Amino acid sequence: MCQVRALCEKAKEILMEESNVQPVKSPVTICGDIHGQFHDLVELFKIGGKCPDTNYLFMGDYVDRGYYSVETVTLLVALKVRYPVRITILRGNHESRQITQVYGFYDECLRKYGNANVWKTFTDLFDYFPLTALVDSKIFCLHGGLSPAIETLDSVRNFDRVQEVPHEGPMCDLLWSDPDDRCGWGISPRGAGYTFGQDISEQFNHTNNLKLIARAHQLVMDGFNWAHVILSRNILFLQLSKLRHLMFVTVLFVLGAKGGYHL
Repeated sequence: MCQVRALCEKAKEILMEESNVQPVKSPVTICGDIHGQFHDLVELFKIGGKCPDTNYLFMGDYVDRGYYSVETVTLLVALKVRYPVRITILRGNHESRQITQVYGFYDECLRKYGNANVWKTFTDLFDYFPLTALVDSKIFCLHGGLSPAIETLDSVRNFDRVQEVPHEGPMCDLLWSDPDDRCGWGISPRGAGYTFGQDISEQFNHTNNLKLIARAHQLVMDGFNWAHVILSRNILFLQLSKLRHLMFVTVLFVLGAKGGYHL
């Protein structure tokens, strides 16, 4: 327990200095939900390259559902402390005190340690995780989706993120919302966040001079999936776990000779 506390205190010092829209440079390998699948994470590093040889951006949901949430989040936090510039770890909707008491992380900590101290230490640290990242100023990365209360990246930068995930509001939306085939904003069946159509994502990308939104939060059977693609590829879904597939995408460089991006 003392080692976990010391690790999290050091990580907190690093994360406090990071932005709500943390800048990241390519090349970088972007990864979706892990959900306690520690062995999949280890396999990802074997195939994608060890940190710090490869830069990584993880988009949240490290805990719950799987059997090795403690090992998974400990490894990622340790890598963040050791190589703070090489690895970026964003917050997902499961990096939450309330959610982890329902979906497994809390019970896993009780089972492995006999008390909730490790759970409390990590969930306190989760409050400091950045909410989003921006790769080469063109690819906006986050766990969930957009919010009707957010028009610009600057508004995200101004959040006070050091808190439990709220039940509603823009911070909640970033971690809970989902793209949808319908236009405009809709009520999310999850009970938190919103659904949003292609018109919303195109306007957000245009306003903020973005090429792409990369997000996680939903299962996609092939590991990645494009959404809102009628006119352009606006949103990329990424998923690591669920079916023990290795699911990640490497952004080799964002801007090509003609202004395109390459995945």
